[in-house]
Amino acid sequence: MIYLRSPDVYRPQADTALLMRAMAAAAVPCGHVLDVCTGTGAIALDALRNGAKHVTAVDISRSALLSAWLNSRLHGARIELVRGEFTRVLRHRRFDAVLANPPYVPGPEPTARGGRARAWNAGPAGRAVLDPLCRVLPNLLNPHGIALIVQSTLSAPDITVHRLRADGLKAAVVARETTGFGPVLRERAAWLERAGLIEPGQRDEELVVIRADRP
Repeated sequence: MIYLRSPDVYRPQADTALLMRAMAAAAVPCGHVLDVCTGTGAIALDALRNGAKHVTAVDISRSALLSAWLNSRLHGARIELVRGEFTRVLRHRRFDAVLANPPYVPGPEPTARGGRARAWNAGPAGRAVLDPLCRVLPNLLNPHGIALIVQSTLSAPDITVHRLRADGLKAAVVARETTGFGPVLRERAAWLERAGLIEPGQRDEELVVIRADRP
């Protein structure tokens, strides 16, 4: 599909496609679905194609929400768009399914406050967004709701699984795919080697999708 986007909005790539396949395989509930860090709105639109009755998409970036709005119009879909930190703007709301492709790329700099890098920079451990997501996820899910989160093994999916389980959710990796480094990871490959996050000369990463279920 064609997705319009501003230059500073994350382009749907291998992680987006992996999350879409996992969503189709998981039979995501067809009620109210939340797309966290929506970017172009690609995941939100895919949820509607898979039968969701209502989709809420949240992002901190005005450019992302504009892109998502344009894509919803382009594809004749209706999405509720919410701007702000998902830890704040979604208080007291519950969803049947939560889908997330958050920033997870480790890097030497702290998370970016603006510009293109905000779409992927996630601090030295790659968990600046994943950890807050793990904390709020149990409160975002309706009983028997499910969540699907895509991330890289460079940002410790075992920690994601452990923290979700510690908060009472069932959690496990349900999909994996190895893909070559894109421009961002190639640029910081030397730093990743020094940080011990990749082997010398390694230029690929494994992407995973973690499923969490609220009993």
